[in-house]
Amino acid sequence: MKQYFKIGEISKLYQIGVDSLRYYEELGLLTPKRGKNGYRLYRLDDIWRLNVIRDLRGLGFSMERIREYLTNRSIDTTELLLNEELNAIHRKMAQLRQLQSNVEQRLATLQTAKEQPLETVTEIRLPARSCHVLYSGYQKDEEMDILMKQLLNQSQDNLYIIGSNHIGSLIPVYAAKSGQFRKYEGVFVIAEDGLDILPEGLYLSYSYRGNNNHNAVAIPRLLSYATEKGYRIGEEILELLWVDIHQSANPEEYITELQIHVSVP
Repeated sequence: MKQYFKIGEISKLYQIGVDSLRYYEELGLLTPKRGKNGYRLYRLDDIWRLNVIRDLRGLGFSMERIREYLTNRSIDTTELLLNEELNAIHRKMAQLRQLQSNVEQRLATLQTAKEQPLETVTEIRLPARSCHVLYSGYQKDEEMDILMKQLLNQSQDNLYIIGSNHIGSLIPVYAAKSGQFRKYEGVFVIAEDGLDILPEGLYLSYSYRGNNNHNAVAIPRLLSYATEKGYRIGEEILELLWVDIHQSANPEEYITELQIHVSVP
């Protein structure tokens, strides 16, 4: 067997970029010999080191931890490393189970969205919902994405936009009553660690398909229904996005739900 390998051969064998190999050399993890032409020549001693580096990097160990292990190998440190490796696997498995549950919930949300009753006012009772709220007015949908990212950063939960119906905007009722059906005063995301609360109780709900220009039809219907029933309405209208630009490129597939908290005088 040959005793030396060029950097290109090692890169191909391990499917590691040459830049990564040079980086390992800078860290002192690999010490290739230099040939007469200046080319790096990797010895068999570098090969087993690369095996260790690849395995530990695949489990998320830092380069500093890998260097520490390579310079201080013994049965005890190997046992310690294997226990760390096992704990890392357990953490990854827990993360994957959590991600699986999250994806299943979002798939169920999309299925529910397709079954939403549309173009009709319904009365629903909802529990108190924890949420994060960011009061910052906006006019364009693109501005909402910036605000929403700022809001998601406030949560410690792993929150996702695709397939979620926990994200929305706030429309003040006073603006809606004056015909400003897209006057947004802020955004919110429903999350277990939220510091704000959407109150429990009776809500009027109205869902529609299409872009939010349909608010001009939907909101008057909600307000008219509340008046007919003699309900006292809250100060804000919740605009919840079930399907929007993040899930479909076709605006005709968008599904939005409006909610207004109401009570009996």
